[in-house]
Amino acid sequence: MARKYGDAWIETDLRGANKTANPGLLRTAFKMATGSGKTVVMGMLIGWHTLNKLANPQDGRFSNTFLIVTPGITIRDRLRVLLPNDPQNYYRQRDIIPAQWQEQLGRAKILITNFHAFQLREKVLAGKITKTILSEGEAGVFTETPDQMVRRVCRELGNKKNIIVINDEAHHCYRRKPDGEEEKLTGDERIEAKQREEAARVWISGIEAVKAKIGVKAIYDLSATPFFLRGSGYPEGTLFPWVVSDFSLIDSIEAGIVKVPRVPVSDDSMTGDQPTYRDLWLRIREHLPKKGRKTEAIGGEPKLPVELQGALHSLYSNYEKYYRLWENNTEARAKGITPPVFIVVCNNTNVSKLVFDYIAGWEKNIGDKYVVQAGQLPIFRNDDGNGGWLHRPNTILVDSQQLESGESMSADFKKIAAREIEDFKAEYRARYPGRDAENLTDEDLLREVMNTVGKTGKLGEHVKCVVSVSMLTEGWDANTVTHVLGVRAFGTQLLCEQVVGRGLRRMSYAANDQGMFEPEYAEVYGVPFSFIPCSGSTKEPKPGPLPTRVRALESRIGCEITFPRLLGYRYDISGERIDATFTEESRLALSTADIPTKTENAPIVGETSIHTLDDLKRRRPNEVAFLLAKLTLEKYFRDDDGNDKPWLFPQLLAIVRRWLAEYVTLKDHTFPQLLLLIEFAHDATDRIYQAIVASSDGTPALKPILRPYDSLGSTRYVDFDTTRPVFATRHDKCHISHVVADTDSWEQKMAKTIEDMDEVIRYVKNHNLGFTIPYTLNGEEKNYIPDFIACIDDGKGKADLLNLLIEVTGEKKKDKAAKAATARTLWIPAVNNHGGYGRWDYIEITDPWNGQSLIRAHLRKREISMEDN
Repeated sequence: MARKYGDAWIETDLRGANKTANPGLLRTAFKMATGSGKTVVMGMLIGWHTLNKLANPQDGRFSNTFLIVTPGITIRDRLRVLLPNDPQNYYRQRDIIPAQWQEQLGRAKILITNFHAFQLREKVLAGKITKTILSEGEAGVFTETPDQMVRRVCRELGNKKNIIVINDEAHHCYRRKPDGEEEKLTGDERIEAKQREEAARVWISGIEAVKAKIGVKAIYDLSATPFFLRGSGYPEGTLFPWVVSDFSLIDSIEAGIVKVPRVPVSDDSMTGDQPTYRDLWLRIREHLPKKGRKTEAIGGEPKLPVELQGALHSLYSNYEKYYRLWENNTEARAKGITPPVFIVVCNNTNVSKLVFDYIAGWEKNIGDKYVVQAGQLPIFRNDDGNGGWLHRPNTILVDSQQLESGESMSADFKKIAAREIEDFKAEYRARYPGRDAENLTDEDLLREVMNTVGKTGKLGEHVKCVVSVSMLTEGWDANTVTHVLGVRAFGTQLLCEQVVGRGLRRMSYAANDQGMFEPEYAEVYGVPFSFIPCSGSTKEPKPGPLPTRVRALESRIGCEITFPRLLGYRYDISGERIDATFTEESRLALSTADIPTKTENAPIVGETSIHTLDDLKRRRPNEVAFLLAKLTLEKYFRDDDGNDKPWLFPQLLAIVRRWLAEYVTLKDHTFPQLLLLIEFAHDATDRIYQAIVASSDGTPALKPILRPYDSLGSTRYVDFDTTRPVFATRHDKCHISHVVADTDSWEQKMAKTIEDMDEVIRYVKNHNLGFTIPYTLNGEEKNYIPDFIACIDDGKGKADLLNLLIEVTGEKKKDKAAKAATARTLWIPAVNNHGGYGRWDYIEITDPWNGQSLIRAHLRKREISMEDN
């Protein structure tokens, strides 16, 4: 229309933008906030094109053939409402097309698929060796060509040409900028960027193949967040330059068509730049299990960082108010309104399982059977209160990324979700007697549960809490979500908006007496959402120092070093009578500096809400004493086979009650029940235990307390970038490619000194290795990171090496003395007494240029000492 009136600059700009970013494709993007009606706009586009094409068959501007591409199976299935023959189609429900034209609309050809269908598939099922022989060295012989892929995907379109493509959640579809600068990404960010880039490549390559084979007339992109992400080659947050309209989240909130997100704006902790529950991930990330390690995270008592426990209980206390309102509203329940939903978005399987067990319950091995332990959030508990599981779970664990791809779920996830899957199969049989649940795949079943959360009469109707392994999928349209907790990194505002968007769909669109929608709110923790739209960067990036990739090399696996990871130390106390001698060091003060007890959540517009830890405060004081006595017993009073000594419990309970009454200080706005949070509970038990040790007879044997997750560390997990000085290591001495230095020469010289010693079989610089020695300074728990681990043949042969911790020491400081003393007098004896991690020793080197002599003198002194003993 603009061209008709001589105003062609819009089309010219669009073609220019697409020529740069999408050569050969003409894309037009619409930015629409989550919940603002993208599906309706798709229906309008289909109706407009189809009816105009039928009215003017020769007009090349229009088409009645559409390929709709989605990011996953959930949205693909939900968009069936765009099929004119669907009973719930939007053309009728939303009055998009007048009734007299409905029949004509049925002549349109509409195909809906998820972008995964564009993956080039294997044409022949055969083993790798067979394919190698038959292909005679040629690549891709057994893989589809792009033309074959298009024939498979677009078979339902027949011989139609020049179709319309509609991309839903189109921010997943882009081509990486070929001349874009490489960005420095580490850890999870690098992995996520690689996965995003691969998905984007498959999506846009698929559309290019469709254009080459059958022709594409136009491409319409719809997304709430059509931005380039980090790792795309474009400045992070840059808006797609082919966006022609922008209905932002702020507009949606102000218009009242979505819920208003409320995020923490203040609390009574007053520590850090942000409220505790706003930048939660930065405070807890180092205290959670990592992905891919040999961990025990799929079993045992869940132990969460205190900030994460506080966030769960604070948000849950507010959820409980929403839930009681629903529970007491008999009219709403009679009409099929399902309970409010609480969602937790985690970064990996191990963390999600940990959070899930804490919320819903976990299994404890007692003798020859497992007894279910109660979850910590009563409404979300999956235990039946009698040591068994409920047959209808209140909380579910899902991996939305795996479910959306249509591929099989990983074995790890199936293992932890096995009971849940069986429970839902049983319910499926009860709901649908004529159907066979065994014909459903596990993926189908969990996808059905996840996609029917909040829907009356469906498998997911009773679910109140969803713990997700990855970002909850776009298109997940449960409108009953009221509370969102992020337990992962959110590197961009786009990711923040995506996860917050899962809780923004309104429940009611009924107008009040003033013709307005009543405000609805979503309470959000752990998502550093700024409410400020990303508009791209206009500043020229400044070149920084070139980073060095430091990583474990697979070719050097023979130089791998493993080490125990400790939480602390305990003593084996003889005798069956115990007492405690409390001192000033036994005192513990509870303060809101450690954990907020009151948090204010505020929206950009509307009412604020105050969140407290009332659900903890309501717990009985006796529960605190019993928990501390139980924890002290289980943590410190076990025999060598790991068995409890329950007959000591009454004595421990009396000691704990005395400590609570005389040695606990409650500062402003705190209460004893805060000791139910596991980190505080462990601090309390450490103080109580030290008082017991101080009053015991004889010399107790020192033993290590191992981390419940990642109890065995290894050099094999090292992989990071650094701009610090580095020293390239010898291939036959070190598993890690480089030594990272804290100074200009000391660490480099020490590394060279160690490498030149024949008795050193392998070594590693302890940087980003995850090896720490817990110690205490001025009453505060800290972690000491010694400089090197060297595995030395001290005469006992390569099968029994001495693991020598080497500290390169500069000026003497109080904390250095405390670190060295802890290493010598606690860590080394405790690990050696354990017997399962080899032999260990410790040395301080004050002069790296004399390092060999000092190490050898230490080894000789050690040998003489051993002979004397």
